[in-house]
Amino acid sequence: MTESTLERAVAVPFLDLGAIHADLKSGLLDDFAQLIDSSAFVNGPAVAEFEEAFAEYCSGVHCVGLASGLDALRLALIAAGIERGDHVIVPANTFIATFEAVTQAGGIPVPVDVTESDYNLDPDAVAAAIDERTRFIVPVHLYGQLADMTALEEVARRHDIAIIEDAAQAHGARRDGRGPGAGLAAAYSFYPGKNLGAMGDAGALVTDSADLARTVRALREHGQVAKYHHEREGWTARLDTLQASVLLRKLPLLDGWNDERRAVAERYTTALADVAELRTPPVAPDSDPVWHLYVVRTSRRTELADFLRGRAIATGVHYPDPPHLTDAYAYLGYPAGSFPVSEALANEVLSLPIFPGMQDAQVAAVVEGIGAFFRLG
Repeated sequence: MTESTLERAVAVPFLDLGAIHADLKSGLLDDFAQLIDSSAFVNGPAVAEFEEAFAEYCSGVHCVGLASGLDALRLALIAAGIERGDHVIVPANTFIATFEAVTQAGGIPVPVDVTESDYNLDPDAVAAAIDERTRFIVPVHLYGQLADMTALEEVARRHDIAIIEDAAQAHGARRDGRGPGAGLAAAYSFYPGKNLGAMGDAGALVTDSADLARTVRALREHGQVAKYHHEREGWTARLDTLQASVLLRKLPLLDGWNDERRAVAERYTTALADVAELRTPPVAPDSDPVWHLYVVRTSRRTELADFLRGRAIATGVHYPDPPHLTDAYAYLGYPAGSFPVSEALANEVLSLPIFPGMQDAQVAAVVEGIGAFFRLG
């Protein structure tokens, strides 16, 4: 059997959560048993412990555990004073939750295009989109690479606009020597597939503002600041104790897992550099992504995905429809062609498998499969 045949025989999942959890299983079962015995299912000690640990990891002062990344972003906007009809600048290239957070908070999302240099918000396009109703900028650190916060902060200062970051895919990422949190707050998701993932939905908000943190803590629990003392209307958006326990187990491993993702990304980038019909992900200067996703571009995306599937290699598309072109947000009135870079990405991106514990043979199988597809024409 030839080497190529051996590589084709290797199955490659898009994400292997089993490999990530294998060494944690015993400790997690112990935590679950203790939780059952204590019955501290809501607001148990693990929640405060995780909030303190994650704030320290993010170099932030306050962390508020929440039920999802969407809750974190929506409640941050509300706590920061958004009013109905306020304009919020968001990237056209993002998951729909970024738009949902704005509209659910009463604002109007104003999408702008992204750059070819990092697939994140274009600071010049942001500056051009600002009007008298603009209150917030929400950069999304997509695929695990931070947006150009230095340039965006300058735009925000010039127009006296607050920044709230969507860091759902950027746990541990850095750019210009900083992590997420340069703005008023950074919202994180701990959906199971994230770099730091729970075993269900979970999220958090990290901020240096004591007032913002206090308000979000109230909003996550029916608006109450003490039991049955409700200052305002709120939600049920707490971080479950069980999920906090999972995240506490995983947080010390996050940097190592990110390094494993970086190693896989480097192998892909090196091995695929000479594939003429494929574009590997750009990395901006002074940027250190954590590679939540490794996203290549090709005009033959569907054919390539089908070819790899035939070799038992899974891929993904993040995201096939920009939010402004979905039925949910058609009412915003942005026709096809409004944001050329974002729309080109939606038509061309393909996410390759990348996860901690990925075997060398699996990486080689992906590379060999891509090479074979383009060699066959």
